[in-house]
Amino acid sequence: MNRSEFIFATAVVLFAAFVLGWFASWLIHRFTRVTRADIGELDRMAQALHEAEETRDQAIIWLQEREAEITNQLSQTEAELRAAMDGLRDARRENEELRQAAGRR
Repeated sequence: MNRSEFIFATAVVLFAAFVLGWFASWLIHRFTRVTRADIGELDRMAQALHEAEETRDQAIIWLQEREAEITNQLSQTEAELRAAMDGLRDARRENEELRQAAGRR
């Protein structure tokens, strides 16, 4: 094999390798390419996720407000109960004093 044949054979092998690599790259890109439908589906999923997160945030805020209202109502009810119990205690004491005063007469 002389020098010209060697150069020609090397050029053919390199060209064949280039064509084979290009074809393999084209196949990979062809099968892994993202279609417009896929992008549209991803956009819809992202929008749905965003809406779900907003709904969750609104629900958390509503629950916190409701919890604050219920805690406030509980505090008020406890204060009313303490006032009623104090009034009942005073009424019982007054009743007992009146009984003792009536018993002395």
